[in-house]
Formats: sequence, structure tokens, C-alpha cells
Amino acid sequence: MIHNKYWQAFFALSPIIIFFIIMLGYFAFLFSVLSNIPELEGHHEGPPELIFGWLGIFMVVLFVVILLSIASLVFYIVHAVQNPNLQKNNLLLLWILLFVFVSGLGQLIYWLVEIVAKRNQPALE
Repeated sequence: MIHNKYWQAFFALSPIIIFFIIMLGYFAFLFSVLSNIPELEGHHEGPPELIFGWLGIFMVVLFVVILLSIASLVFYIVHAVQNPNLQKNNLLLLWILLFVFVSGLGQLIYWLVEIVAKRNQPALE
């Protein structure tokens, strides 16, 4: 599974793509609430808690993104540890620190630099 091109691309791209989709949805929700404040203040048909109707779905999706980000972190740490090109120098430590501190972008950069760019090159031994 670690050397499968599909899973490598999935774990590199999906946390970032889903994060931007969630942020777009959040800003659309925020814009719709803020642009309808006069209408919401004038009509008291329902309880004020109805404004939080979609908050549960937002929290579930956010939880899925957090799990996906943790899975991506574990996947790429295991891939970096098993990468023979990183065994001879301090690049392994550098990549792991990059994964931890720059979570979504670290995996994307590793995928582009160490996997896609070196796909046709033989591994160093």
C-alpha cells in the first residue's frame, strides 16, 4: 500500500483539498448569515438555535478531515522511514519534522520532491 501511486497521491492531496472545500463552505455559511441579519432579526418564527442547524454536519466533516490528516501523517512518516534514499543523511529527520510542523503542506512537498520527481530513478543502496 505504501508504494501504490493512488494512495500516495490521495494522502498527499486530499487533506489540503478537503480543507479548502471546508473553508469555502464555512465562508459561504458565514456570508449567508451575515447578509441575512435584518431578515433574521425581524422574523421570530423559530428558536434562535436553528441558526446552528448545520453545525453538526460541519463538525462531523471537520472530524473526518482531522482523521484524514492524521492518517496522511502516519502514512508519510512510514514511507519516509522506509525510503532508502533518506537513510544515509539527515534528510529523514528533516522530512519527519516537516511532516509534524507543516502538516498538510509537508506531505505534499515530500510527495512532489521525493516520490514524483524520483519515480523513474533507481533507489540508492
